[in-house]
Amino acid sequence: MTTSFQENERLLAYLTVPSAYQSQALPKRNRVTFLSKKTGLPQVWSFDTDTFAASQYVQFPDRVIDVAHSPTGTWTVIGMDHEGNEKQQLYLLNNDTMEIEELMVSPGHFHHVGGWSPCGTKIAWTSNRRGPGLFDVYVQEVETKKHDVVYQSNGKCVPLCWTSDGNHLLFLEEETNIIKKLFAVEVSSGEFREIGLKGGGRYSSVQFGRDGSGYFLCDGEENTKALYQFDVNGAAEKRIHFPDWDIEEASLSADGKTICFTVNEQGVSVLYLYDVTSATQTRVQDVPRGVIVSLSWHSSQHFFFTLKSPLYPGDIWRCDAANREVKRITFFGRSEEIEALWKEPEICSFSSFDGLEVPYFMYQPHHPQPQTPVVIYVHGGPESQIRFDFNPVFQYLLGQGFAVVAPNVRGSLGYGKAYLNMDNGRKRMDAVADLAWLVKDLAKRDSVDSSRIGIMGRSYGGFMVLAALTHYPDLWAAGVDIVGISHFRTFLENTGEWRRKLRESEYGSLAEDSDFFEEIAPLNHSEKIKVPLLIFHGRNDTRVPVSEAEQLFSDMQQRGQDVELIVFEDEGHQTEKLDNHISLNTKVVHFFREHLVKSD
Repeated sequence: MTTSFQENERLLAYLTVPSAYQSQALPKRNRVTFLSKKTGLPQVWSFDTDTFAASQYVQFPDRVIDVAHSPTGTWTVIGMDHEGNEKQQLYLLNNDTMEIEELMVSPGHFHHVGGWSPCGTKIAWTSNRRGPGLFDVYVQEVETKKHDVVYQSNGKCVPLCWTSDGNHLLFLEEETNIIKKLFAVEVSSGEFREIGLKGGGRYSSVQFGRDGSGYFLCDGEENTKALYQFDVNGAAEKRIHFPDWDIEEASLSADGKTICFTVNEQGVSVLYLYDVTSATQTRVQDVPRGVIVSLSWHSSQHFFFTLKSPLYPGDIWRCDAANREVKRITFFGRSEEIEALWKEPEICSFSSFDGLEVPYFMYQPHHPQPQTPVVIYVHGGPESQIRFDFNPVFQYLLGQGFAVVAPNVRGSLGYGKAYLNMDNGRKRMDAVADLAWLVKDLAKRDSVDSSRIGIMGRSYGGFMVLAALTHYPDLWAAGVDIVGISHFRTFLENTGEWRRKLRESEYGSLAEDSDFFEEIAPLNHSEKIKVPLLIFHGRNDTRVPVSEAEQLFSDMQQRGQDVELIVFEDEGHQTEKLDNHISLNTKVVHFFREHLVKSD
């Protein structure tokens, strides 16, 4: 089919809307850094807290993943990978001279940044130098570059922060992809012990105040994540809990008097302030509905955060804790040409095959017509969640007359541990069945043409697309698989060694569940696919190997089925380079227009 130049220009406008994210106050300086892909790849930007004028802070040759400022503000550690391979290498930036030097570069290994010591002279990180799946904890002197192992791990672990006296380093050891245990290691002796909640859980926002008080979020004792106060000896006391929703992020002010935190209510962030002394909490009003991340205090009165929503592609905001007023600081997420066309979704739910209520977001086109074509988008993870944020492809499809539906099928985050674990192991296909019952629910709407429903997903969402096309082949008109899994056995055999154990805890093991993998594998049922399939993958993907796409494509191509494979040679699991991002999504939109829109 042909597409007009004007249509391509309009799509390009959607795909190139910039954003600002991952805000972080630079200590001891009137400056806040953040990341933006405005120049084509994620790079470090900043603004002055007096004028709020934003500019690029430093230039790196590839995408920046992590930024960690020293507590003195003198140094910043920046993590960069190579062409999407996620093998992050660490560089040291002097914030006075703006000179950059290598801190830890070993291109064949992964490095994950941990916390700075309170004195600002040491940084913690993990790396798999001892073996592909063994991530040991290192402490490094930034001046001398000398580094020592302080903890040897038999799997994946992540350093988090130091105690306020600098004697202990806290880290998480991953038991499964969900369950983690919290440890403290004495840096001088290497002695370590488990702290936190017995049995572990999902930990986040682990931090210490200057007075030695520690705080973390965890769901080890509850169905949802609660805020706990703890000490390095292991005692933990619950401070705040919302039974129905996770507290998703929390940050303690420098004076230790206030904690700002967010609650994930049906995919929407609600911002609160907690007074440590009085143990009372107050909701911050007049915050646009959306997703709030990267809470970072600049002073004891002000903190910054990133806000994304269907109407705000991503910008940095400031909150005055005294009067609870919020203000937008950056205006990266703007497009005068198209922003008036952006729409918010309706939060809906449907009853699945077993009576479970499954939530989803329903984006209706601006001028709904009877018998509207629909695109269903399935998130990855599987422990992820569709949120109330900005998706340029969703918004463009709306403008083209499509409805877009984004479900949080069983196994998604955000609805408690019980919901999260409903698709584990041999319950995997129950989540795929949710998609079939979603189609049945949509078919009840007069505005939906149930004969023109397309489905797309990325990563685990790609597996869900393939499973839906092979196990419920009569429901779909087209499918798009982006870096998806075509067979759990071959995926587990070929994925990074460090990921295999963690993924087996979710999907089942090669030793015990290979028969089930053979039973459900889309690769083994690909002859059942009746509709056109478009596949994308990144050559450098260290999570889902490109072989997952190649074996499926080869199988279907030999059979003469309608399938196309596009491999980006300079990408990994994500699609970060702007040209590739535009190419992928342009192809997706044209594909759905060709196969879901009735010709005149």
